[in-house]
Amino acid sequence: MALEILMPALSPTMEEGTLAKWLVAEGDRVQSGDLLAEIETDKATMEFEAVDEGVIGKLLVAEGTANVKVNSAIAILLEEGDAADATVSPAQSAAAAAPLTHEANAVDAPAATAAPAAAISNDGTRIFASPLARRIAADQGLDLAKITGSGPKGRIVKADVSGAPASVSAPPPMAAAPAASLPSSASVEALYQGRSYKTVPLDGMRRVIADRLTEAKQTIPHFYLRRDIQLDTLLKLRSEVNAGLEARGVKLSVNDFIIKACAMALQSVPAANAVWAGDRVLQMEASDISVAVAIEGGLFTPVLQDADSKSLSKLAVEMKDLAARARSRKLAPHEYQGGSFSISNLGMMGIDNFDAVINPPQGAILAVGAGKKRPVVSDDGTLSVATVMSVTMSVDHRVIDGALGAELLDAIVNNLEHPLSMLA
Repeated sequence: MALEILMPALSPTMEEGTLAKWLVAEGDRVQSGDLLAEIETDKATMEFEAVDEGVIGKLLVAEGTANVKVNSAIAILLEEGDAADATVSPAQSAAAAAPLTHEANAVDAPAATAAPAAAISNDGTRIFASPLARRIAADQGLDLAKITGSGPKGRIVKADVSGAPASVSAPPPMAAAPAASLPSSASVEALYQGRSYKTVPLDGMRRVIADRLTEAKQTIPHFYLRRDIQLDTLLKLRSEVNAGLEARGVKLSVNDFIIKACAMALQSVPAANAVWAGDRVLQMEASDISVAVAIEGGLFTPVLQDADSKSLSKLAVEMKDLAARARSRKLAPHEYQGGSFSISNLGMMGIDNFDAVINPPQGAILAVGAGKKRPVVSDDGTLSVATVMSVTMSVDHRVIDGALGAELLDAIVNNLEHPLSMLA
């Protein structure tokens, strides 16, 4: 039977991608786990693996083709015994396309024996299963008619017959925001008739940013908490610590201290370490911190997992690596997905203060401004000069109430104004 190889969804936000490079040619025999192609998503260039085994019958999409829709056919895979000119049946083409999934640990070499013949259900219809899945089912005495397939179009694959969950019910999707009444491009261009301008088409990343931020501002009830933080003690400690780390080639930034301060604060105020899940709140145990990194044409938010349990030097090294790979678009999806709290620092660009948009489904984001010398009034009423940094925390009111948000921000401020606690 000829099978369609579909354009995969390699990230949660991917709707289309560019088929950058084929790693196979027509006539090549492939096994589960073999690399088929390099695909550019809205976030990165990623390798795409085969789920089934067989022979590449035809490549339907040329290298370099952009805007290939997810779940559209990009190649034909011929199974054992298929004719070289086999085509996909009309029934297959008409079937609803399901997202292409990778088989868990599907790198085993196929058995030397041929796969059992295709199974037939009690009502006489064919049960679609990969040759590897059919062999495993036969060896284990499994009834394919009682197994739900998780592969393309319900096809039974290795994971379904080797102990992995065959199908997991996904949580109900969040209700989409009402469509805004937006002007068309033609009507906007009409306003500027006779004026000179350059049209910049939207790439995949910019479309995703536009969609997510519109969703965030339309559907998340934001509120904002602001504080000033005195940094002189932290700056003095940072200078001393960096002197000791110089031999190791590690240098701490103020942002590294901010990451650690937020991670520790989420542990001391655990009710605020939470995300919105549509019909419930998920309270996280570890402090996974997302940090906004500007790249050409957009931004990434790589995630520092378990930031509360890592030293400042380890956070500095990890953040430097993540930022470098974000700028070259080499991050894997698990490195920028998740997190319960974000940090966006524009202080290094001279911005005094700003309000950041929450990154759903996270509960809050901290916008960090520049540290500048300002006059301050001490507790004893005397006037002095201190390095002061303004921060604004944007909070999802569905997840965190005002008093709880204030407690979280107070813990962040206390950690940064008493930075020795972060070295313990």
